[in-house]
Amino acid sequence: MDLSIIIVNYRTYELTKQTISSIITKEHQFTYDIYLIDNASNDGSFEKLQKDFSKESPGGLIKFIANSQNKGFAHANNLALNQTNASYILLLNSDTIIIGDCLEKCLTEMEKNASIGALGCKVVLEDGTLDKACRRSFPDVDVSFYRMTGLSKLFPNNERFGRYNLTYMDEDKTYEVDSLVGAFMMVRSTAIEQVGLLDETFFMYGEDIDWCYRLKEKGWKIVYYSDAKIVHYKGASSNGKKQKNKLIYEFYRAMYIFYNKHYKNKHSIIITTITYLGIGGMCGLKLFLNIFKR
Repeated sequence: MDLSIIIVNYRTYELTKQTISSIITKEHQFTYDIYLIDNASNDGSFEKLQKDFSKESPGGLIKFIANSQNKGFAHANNLALNQTNASYILLLNSDTIIIGDCLEKCLTEMEKNASIGALGCKVVLEDGTLDKACRRSFPDVDVSFYRMTGLSKLFPNNERFGRYNLTYMDEDKTYEVDSLVGAFMMVRSTAIEQVGLLDETFFMYGEDIDWCYRLKEKGWKIVYYSDAKIVHYKGASSNGKKQKNKLIYEFYRAMYIFYNKHYKNKHSIIITTITYLGIGGMCGLKLFLNIFKR
C-alpha cells in the first residue's frame, strides 16, 4: 500500500462523510486505504458512516474501527498506525476537504526527497484565508512569550515576533518548518519506525508538534508544501460552551506537557516557574472569558 489515510470521527457525521467523499470520488494514481476510527461518539454517527460507505468496506478500501472510549486524538490514530503497513501515513481531520490532486502532489514531493519525514500542505479556512496553524515554530519560551503577550499579532511580519505561526513567511512558497498541524500531516513510515507513535499523554492538542519535534531530533525534515491544498472547516466540530471549555483546557494542558517533556531540563527553575504561571494564568483567563461570554 502506498498511503494509509487515518480519520478520527467524534460526533461529526456530516463533516466526516464530506471528508471521505472528497477522497474516494477522485481517481488516484496510487494505492491507498482509509482507517476510520470512531472515538466513542455514541450518537449514531459511526453506524451511519458504516452504512453510507458499506460498498467500500468489503474490498478493504475503508477499515472501520470503533473505540469503546474516547482516550483522545493520539490514541485513536495509534490504533490505526499499529495496523497499517503503507509506505506513507496521512493524519487527516474529519472536518477537511481534499482539493484536486493534493494527495498525488504530496506523495510525489516526498518521493522526490527521501529526507522529508513529514509534509504538510497549504491548509485554508472556509473563507479562503490560511489556517495559520499549518506551519509553525516550536513553542519554546521566547516564541510562546511573544504569542501570549500579543506581540505576534501586533508585529506579524516581524521575523522575531512572528515565529509562532511564521506569519512573516510567504504562504505560497515551500520550505522547511519546525512543525505542521495534525489536520493534515503526511508522514513517512520509516520515520515513524524510528521515532515511535504519537504520544498519548496529549489528548487533543500538542501531539502533532511533539511528533515533529521527535522527527527533527532524528534528522528528518519537516516541510510546508504550498502547491497542494485542503479546506479546513475549523471549529465546526466544537460548538457549545462546555465543549469550548474542554478545548481551552486541553490546549493549555498540551503546552504544559510539551514544556515539561522538551524544555524543562533546559531552563532554570525561575524560568520554569514563570512559564507555569503564564500557562495557568492564560488558561484561567480564557476559561473565565468563555464562561461569561454571551
